[in-house]
Amino acid sequence: MMIALRLQLLLVLLLGGADGAWNQRQIRKKIHQLRRTENFKSFYSRLGFPNGAPSYVPPIEGLLTQPLDHFNRRNNDTYRQRYWINEEFWKRPDGPVFLFIGGESAESEFSVLAGEHVELAQKHRALLVALEHRYYGASINQDGLTLEAIRFLSSQQALADLASFHLFISQKYNLTQKNTWICFGGSYPGSLSAWFRLKFPHLVYAAVASSAPVRAELDFTDYNKVVAESLSDPVIGGSTKCLDRVKESFRIVDSMLHPGNVSILEKDFSSCSPLRAPEDYVEFVNNLADIFMGAVQYNMESPGSDVRKICEHMVNAESAYEGLKIVNSMYMDFIGLTCVENSHEKSVSDLRDTKINPVGVGERQWYYQTCTEFGYYQTCEQSSCPFSPLNTLKTQLDLCKEIFQIPPESVRQSVQFTNEFYGADHPKSSRIIFVNGDVDPWHALSVLKNQSRSEIAIFINGTAHCANMGPSRTSDPPSLQKAREEIASKISEWLRSAETTE
Repeated sequence: MMIALRLQLLLVLLLGGADGAWNQRQIRKKIHQLRRTENFKSFYSRLGFPNGAPSYVPPIEGLLTQPLDHFNRRNNDTYRQRYWINEEFWKRPDGPVFLFIGGESAESEFSVLAGEHVELAQKHRALLVALEHRYYGASINQDGLTLEAIRFLSSQQALADLASFHLFISQKYNLTQKNTWICFGGSYPGSLSAWFRLKFPHLVYAAVASSAPVRAELDFTDYNKVVAESLSDPVIGGSTKCLDRVKESFRIVDSMLHPGNVSILEKDFSSCSPLRAPEDYVEFVNNLADIFMGAVQYNMESPGSDVRKICEHMVNAESAYEGLKIVNSMYMDFIGLTCVENSHEKSVSDLRDTKINPVGVGERQWYYQTCTEFGYYQTCEQSSCPFSPLNTLKTQLDLCKEIFQIPPESVRQSVQFTNEFYGADHPKSSRIIFVNGDVDPWHALSVLKNQSRSEIAIFINGTAHCANMGPSRTSDPPSLQKAREEIASKISEWLRSAETTE
């Protein structure tokens, strides 16, 4: 009975209505909610819920006191970082340790209860541990988002957190060299997974890096190039006609973006407020583009992220413009909005907000990391982009200056340093599996070919962002099933090799 009640409460918390500005940030938030819900269902299904009432010992949840600045021990400031431990499968005392790495959103106990890494842990009788990323979720001080305090948010500090957590877990369980560590992560945490193996090879024996954009890129033009290719890919329901319709619809919208016709656009696309300035025009076209970008990146993860359905609407509509209106309405229903917020001023205000939110995606934090480490700006100035050319690199870099007082040249230098520091898409490490789907636009910044005998690239046809990380399902396409088998086989091989080299 308590398990049922707990599940109901969690589902209510996670499936509440979306709020705030509606754009790709809202899509990411919704997908984040749905992924967590999928993990809930998978976990309770494994327990036998709702048909039975099995015993259930929840994971250990705790807070580890960490240095705010690992690289300056004269700075005595600290923060508390959230972690979870699942001992359910562990073969004491010598079983392996599987580390799940958190990223640009809050984590939960289900980080150690469901997913591909949990299924592998069950098979190999591993201790499961997860660490929430600094400055996200509950792992942040109350003043953490101010300009002064946010400067300690970086991937380098995050890797040092992982090393400190490794020591904490090792001492807590009296671990030895016999306990083989393998780390897992997807998207930005996928990069962290690869980098943890690269920078701390004495701590972690192997890594799985799913959809990991290990090459920082200031002007990420290939993102929308892949989106265009996916919209025309018949394997996932795209077509040349669909892509042509999308391009035509944005040309029409661009032609209407002047004072005489803006009111028509406001009405047809349910804008919450008038489009008053050129900056609002950019916000408006970017919000429309985000519908297609989000659908491709998260294809088939939800009813609202379905390239086939979107292309059907675009192709079957009376005109390209009507198709865009229908798709916009469909996404509003999916997110749960009555209007779309297109105010640039509101968007900037949201990113300037230093109020701590312990759940969901950390938008201010992530934008700060793009300004100080990665870039990743998904612009539309190239002819291969099917959307509005109003989305320029300048508009993205202006936000770094406007919000964080970081000039464009500093962003450029930071991106270059990141690639020098980690090796970009040639990291020169060992025992790393890079997993990517060809539909996912982020694969363009990952490792797509084997770098050595033990730096393995698995490229999955017809799948999108982090598709392999979820719980396995009978409905998984053959290409994904094969990828899961390859990952499992390599993990087994490396665990065997670790035993022989102890």
